[in-house]
Amino acid sequence: MRIVGGKYRGKKLWAPEGKNVRPTSERAREAIFNILYSHLGGDYSQMALLDVFAGTGAFGLEAMSRGFKEVTFIDTDIVPVQKNVKMFPMEKDRLNIVKADAIRMPKAHRKYDIVFMDAPYAADLTQKALEQLIHQGWLKEKSLCIVEIRQDEKWQLPEEFKLVDERYYGLAKVLFLFLK
Repeated sequence: MRIVGGKYRGKKLWAPEGKNVRPTSERAREAIFNILYSHLGGDYSQMALLDVFAGTGAFGLEAMSRGFKEVTFIDTDIVPVQKNVKMFPMEKDRLNIVKADAIRMPKAHRKYDIVFMDAPYAADLTQKALEQLIHQGWLKEKSLCIVEIRQDEKWQLPEEFKLVDERYYGLAKVLFLFLK
């Protein structure tokens, strides 16, 4: 697993062995950032990204590499993301780690422009986590939420969101949602 674009392109990331962690594939990360680039342009220098169910932090670190002003990682097990964040000592002021359960989020200290969420597949967590982000004040008005789920996963889109695009990468379906 490595960073696929930006300042740290090619830098290898640490990933635990086993099937408990399923980082977003390099191919999917690159495709998502290509979509962001085509819709938002390449200047992310004023944007803050929230990586929920961060795992290794690969998506958020990709965002940092591509120039996001700030990235915050949320997970209940922060050891994998901590190991990867330590490999970027020059970026420590831009990277924040919050140990929290995404379905029992604390009140936000700031609001985010873009959220990436990759909950464990078929665990019925995506809808609950999105609702928590809204109710606990983590999202800016008209935030973009990028949600990865398994292709056949059934869930209900909260009414506060509008689905604007969906893409398929292997077993994954990536949804692009705007907060209304």
